Amino acid sequence: MAAQCVTKVELTVSCENLLDKDVGSKSDPLCMLLMNTTGAQWFEVDRTERVKNCLSPKFAKKFVIDYYFEVVQKLKFGIYDIDNKTIDLSDDDFLGELECTLGQIVSSKKLTRPLVLKNQRPAGKGTITINAEEIKDNRVVNFEVEARKLDNKDFFGKSDPYLEFYRQTETGWQLAHRTEVVKNNLNPAWKPFKIPLQSLCNSDMEKPIKVECYDYDNDGSHDLIGTFETNLTRMQQGSHTSPAEFDCVNIKKKQKKKNYKNSGVVSVKLCQVVKEYSFLDYIMGGCQLNFTVGIDFTGSNGDPRSPDSLHYISPNGHNEYLMAIWSVGMVIQDYDSDKMFPAFGFGAQIPPSWQVSHEFPLNFNSSAPFCAGIEGIVEAYRVCLPQVKLYGPTNFSPIINHVARFGAQAAQQKTASQYFVLLIITDGVITDLDQTRTAIVNASKLPMSIIIVGVGGADFSAMEFLDGDNGNLKAPTGEPALRDIVQFVPFRKFQNAPKEALAQCVLAELPQQVTSYFRMQNLQPPHDSSPA
Repeated sequence: MAAQCVTKVELTVSCENLLDKDVGSKSDPLCMLLMNTTGAQWFEVDRTERVKNCLSPKFAKKFVIDYYFEVVQKLKFGIYDIDNKTIDLSDDDFLGELECTLGQIVSSKKLTRPLVLKNQRPAGKGTITINAEEIKDNRVVNFEVEARKLDNKDFFGKSDPYLEFYRQTETGWQLAHRTEVVKNNLNPAWKPFKIPLQSLCNSDMEKPIKVECYDYDNDGSHDLIGTFETNLTRMQQGSHTSPAEFDCVNIKKKQKKKNYKNSGVVSVKLCQVVKEYSFLDYIMGGCQLNFTVGIDFTGSNGDPRSPDSLHYISPNGHNEYLMAIWSVGMVIQDYDSDKMFPAFGFGAQIPPSWQVSHEFPLNFNSSAPFCAGIEGIVEAYRVCLPQVKLYGPTNFSPIINHVARFGAQAAQQKTASQYFVLLIITDGVITDLDQTRTAIVNASKLPMSIIIVGVGGADFSAMEFLDGDNGNLKAPTGEPALRDIVQFVPFRKFQNAPKEALAQCVLAELPQQVTSYFRMQNLQPPHDSSPA
């Protein structure tokens, strides 16, 4: 029986006394969270923002994790000094890590431990503190905030202001959110942002909220411009035509200056509490995941009759293609009510004309390319394999565009009723990379995700490039992807891992991709089953 998610847990991370790896300044730390529930494979859950020039950072970004009581959820918090813009952390200085379980954090609520290096020696005097809180409220607060006539703290140019929002707790003020820095501006307008209601005020509209305004400095010695205390009820009174306004007061300045009024005014133009649906809210509310498989039948796989071929089915009935289909499909199929899955091949010559096709149905039935369950896909693959001639090239865009056409139809609906997941299993280099980039950018506007599993030992650097975690994927025209929808995993990483490990890794990002699309479109589940 599958483990049941007990609750969602929000983890807040801070550090003290980190190692200083920078010459002439301080380290610029970031925290990456990895998880391992299978005993074999660690996968990245998320990472915080980078805090510049700071050896005792309080990270504003929270980690949100599903908590399973009966599963040992191993966590690894890695702290890195970030000095470049690449997403790869292997070229950044390692400042220490903590490995523990989610159960240990939840049971202690607040866990402080020394950081250790890879050789398990202490990372100087560095410590990490993790606060855990159960998420009981799925509402968020949408903000639009401006300021005017802020004090100028800079000799050259103007202040570079940002805001920090704090909520009151039993142990003092806790950071809930940090805005971006607006450069060289005494009348800034920050980008719209949202804060979970529970993080901001523990869902209590009257609970005190403290807002601090700082002038950002590169060396980390940010100057306090001013501060004010309020509550959510007061901030909600503002509108675009009549903002809720707060005097930003610098206590030290007030004590020194007789006629001091404020160090600027902060205007809250929008403070709106809205329900934010979770992945389970969408699924339980009637959203269907539509699963499609695309299989690479190009010549580089080798003759299927040869044991050296990636398509060779061993005497015990396995190859890497089948294992990937089983592993991912067995999880996905639970979320598709009719379990009738379209399955296609690409890169083969197909009978009777032996023309090369890049989107042929495995069952050779163009009007009904569906297979009944994962077993049906496996059977169709086995029957199809000896009937086609492996050829080439390796074109991804036709099958991506094929699924995107259905996604475009679903996008016309007014509720979050359908989402499409395309699993592509391939052995090598993409031939139509530019067309594929365009297809992915277009698909990023639709209810659609793409999972790519690479089999064999080929160079998969192009696949890593398509997995746009760093938000840099663009079409050849320069148009950027609206959101990250591609997850790439090389199968060789999982050859000796438990069979669940591959599915866990490739599907880890899917819930977030589903919710990000529906939230972006402001769509509700067909049947709202979540508590108000």
